[in-house]
Amino acid sequence: MTPVAILLYRGLGMAALGLGILGAFLPLLPTTVFLIIAAWAFGKSAPKLRAQMYAHRRFGPTLRAWDERGAIPPRAKVAAVVGMGVSWGIVLVSNRGPLVPALVGVTLLACAAYVLTRPSA
Repeated sequence: MTPVAILLYRGLGMAALGLGILGAFLPLLPTTVFLIIAAWAFGKSAPKLRAQMYAHRRFGPTLRAWDERGAIPPRAKVAAVVGMGVSWGIVLVSNRGPLVPALVGVTLLACAAYVLTRPSA
């Protein structure tokens, strides 16, 4: 891998890790998905950082469950679906025509179906 690619993956990993940390404190900002992205990027560019994430007391088990079985914890599933519902509600209220809310609704339903059909951790 080229040095530029390594820097890009590390930059992506750091950005995703930062958003994941923010998501741990801010409602409606996801944590797990950003940590999964960070672990993937660090796996390509900084294996030691990925190993530290997998060894983390709180987030490590969730990351390992996703990596090994594609599993999402029930609490994360509920948070994701509730966040999607709130987001769709905002789109519904803020748009006058039916097309955008319908398209967003169908997309969010597909995303919710994906999340809900993953195994639980």
